Amino acid sequence: MTTSLGQIVFAFFEDHLRLQKGFRPGSIRSYRDALKLLLIHVARICRRPITRLALSDLTFERVLDFLRMIEDTRKNQVRTRNQRLAALRTFYRYLAVHYPEMLAEAQRVEAIPTKRTQAAKTVYLERDEMDALFRALPTHGSLALRDRALLMFLYNTGARVQEAADLRAADLDLTEPYRVRLHGKGDKWRTCPIWPETVELLKQLMADRPAEKNSPVFVSQLQQALTRFGIYKIVKRRTAMLKCSALDESHSGLFPHAFRHSTAVHLLEAGVDVNVIRGWLGHVSLDTTNRYAEITLRTKQAAVAACLPPVDLPAACHPVGGWHKDADLVKWLESL
Repeated sequence: MTTSLGQIVFAFFEDHLRLQKGFRPGSIRSYRDALKLLLIHVARICRRPITRLALSDLTFERVLDFLRMIEDTRKNQVRTRNQRLAALRTFYRYLAVHYPEMLAEAQRVEAIPTKRTQAAKTVYLERDEMDALFRALPTHGSLALRDRALLMFLYNTGARVQEAADLRAADLDLTEPYRVRLHGKGDKWRTCPIWPETVELLKQLMADRPAEKNSPVFVSQLQQALTRFGIYKIVKRRTAMLKCSALDESHSGLFPHAFRHSTAVHLLEAGVDVNVIRGWLGHVSLDTTNRYAEITLRTKQAAVAACLPPVDLPAACHPVGGWHKDADLVKWLESL
């Protein structure tokens, strides 16, 4: 019996992505959008409805034409084009394994190069800017407590916005030791410590609610769980008036991910080991965490202060502290 394209797509999402790879709903939606756009594009070229498309219609040339279209017609950025390509590569790898007749097409799709693009700027707040933000937050009003607790939670844990949206009462331990369990990418859980100040805000936030383990922590005025888009709006609104180096001249506010970046940078500046930070943030690769070492000027300045200048400057110009104050080390070096 011939398998229809619809059955193939269904198996790819339900069996391969959801069950076998354990992708979260947000990741699956990203794959869905890429494949949906490709199928619409191919149907337009073939002048047939999507329901009448066959697997043989998904040729390499049409994938290449699709990638050109989303840049030229839809005006997508290179980063978006690369993201769509990555999703389609995964789909074609699946086809190559389960439908050998698609192996040649899958190999050609795999060979499509990813376009080079400038790395996105890592936006974060300095410590004094973070302090200024929390001092400026309102203390009165029906939503003031929720928004303060939300921003404090994002900064304390470095949680992704979807992790905050998915947070439930059962995920919190509000008695010592204070901690939270976050459900992150790849269906993975991690545990983060939380400050007593964060605990106090969360206790106040949930004080008047029914004690149900599955109840959402951050809710809207209608007592529905906040979505990631709702959290985006709250963060941007509460940071719109903030004066800091991270904001551009439009003063449109920060994205929630800026709190995650701030957590990483401040942990690094505090001397926390990079492997601990990797586990704290839920990074799969240490390379993702290491990039924060490149953006924190204070860490670089501390490294410079620990070294002697390469020229013979007056003693008053030498930095204070560092290895050169260790008399035993200096004596040993001089004996060489």
